[in-house]
Amino acid sequence: MCGIVGYTGPRQAASLLLEGLRRLEYRGYDSAGLALIEDGRIEVHKAAGKISVLEKDLGKTLPAGHTGIAHTRWATHGAPNTVNAHPHTDCGGTLALVHNGIIENAGALRTALGKRGHVFRSETDTEVVAHLIEELLSTGASLVEAVAGALHQVDGTYGIAVVSTREPDTVVAARRGSPLLVALGAGENFVASDASAVLAHTRSVVYLDDGEIAVVRPSEYRILDLDTVEKEKAVTRVDWDLATIERGGHAHFMLKEIMEQPESLRNTLRGRLLEEDGTARLGGLNIDDEQLLQVNRIVFTACGTSWHSALIGEYMMEELARIPSEVEYASEFRYRNPIVDERTLVVGISQSGETADTLAALREAKRRGARTLGLVNVVGATIAREVDGGIYLHAGPEIGVASTKAFTSQIAALALLTLKMGRLRSLSILQGREVVRGLARLPELVERVLAKAPAVEQIAERMMRATNVLYLGRGYNFPVAL
Repeated sequence: MCGIVGYTGPRQAASLLLEGLRRLEYRGYDSAGLALIEDGRIEVHKAAGKISVLEKDLGKTLPAGHTGIAHTRWATHGAPNTVNAHPHTDCGGTLALVHNGIIENAGALRTALGKRGHVFRSETDTEVVAHLIEELLSTGASLVEAVAGALHQVDGTYGIAVVSTREPDTVVAARRGSPLLVALGAGENFVASDASAVLAHTRSVVYLDDGEIAVVRPSEYRILDLDTVEKEKAVTRVDWDLATIERGGHAHFMLKEIMEQPESLRNTLRGRLLEEDGTARLGGLNIDDEQLLQVNRIVFTACGTSWHSALIGEYMMEELARIPSEVEYASEFRYRNPIVDERTLVVGISQSGETADTLAALREAKRRGARTLGLVNVVGATIAREVDGGIYLHAGPEIGVASTKAFTSQIAALALLTLKMGRLRSLSILQGREVVRGLARLPELVERVLAKAPAVEQIAERMMRATNVLYLGRGYNFPVAL
């Protein structure tokens, strides 16, 4: 997944943009670049390979500029090379643009723009948007009007950030399908695809929804729709700090997050276990007990590791709550003409809360009348905003690509939901209390397992040269073995 960072304010932007890109390195990428506005012109620097290659090309004296955008690219259109790296510019080099997502009608737009005299320098789908904005700016439109007009012509997904010499202190950002936020500082503001890029400077963010545009200047910001009508948006405070996204002495993030599991499980369970009543307190469901009793079927939908946790949720829900349950791969759900109605509860599971296929599946379920819940780890994520209710994991940021603590926290959250649903039906208070006590012991049991890390390392050393490994599991262990 690509990364975006933007800045406008009194400080020199280059070092801030590079710092933000480094915070996003965990996402994976094949090239990087930045664009800065200084003295009425745009200076673009980009390089194939790691951010360190870009930094080496820039040298010890970074380019000047108080407004800029930066990007890490994972190639979808065009080879991973310097020419195709972002940012991309218009014919005259008066604007620069970075983009996450895919422009599905890029071929047709490219052909039409070429006939109108536009010269393309890259093979990317992104560059067509820069030229569309250029055309509209030439008619006298403001930057935000030009961006909105260009996006009306685009089919596909995008998270974009744009700068122009015409408005040198402004970053315009827009979103459809790719996460994007505005981060609010003191006399300075940021744009980013992930809060981790800007946490060193502020915890106050505004998450953009699909079809929204942000106009960001040093001392102000505005949120508009694609018709440039202004709207109010809530400011969210990110509840984790910079220390939580550092490695903390561990060799890599995955190891750090494995060792954090006792604490992440405590955070997921904290305040939600009611031993006396043998049930769970889930204040964010926004569905009362009477409505939960009307549910006669549960569909879990997710992708990747979250799909595996959903399989465990299915086992738990059918065994303890006796509710017919099934698991759907989110990318297939909306293409399968699913049978859901007002008595179906559809639960979407996503660590980031931004998984496009899971979000699309939940939207389709809502369109068909189902109630929807989200199990997500990021406060303010799109899934959390669009579902009827949900359960936040509170596991803290997960930087490692292979999910660890988010996976175990998802299972704990699914156990809480199962306990709640079960106690409304056939699960007795004594059985409920037993489940509560078992869940309460989980963090301690995980600590005991992690204390055996040296023994696990020895086993790993014996297995590391194996050409094939067969994982076996039955029941609750089957989804883990898959």
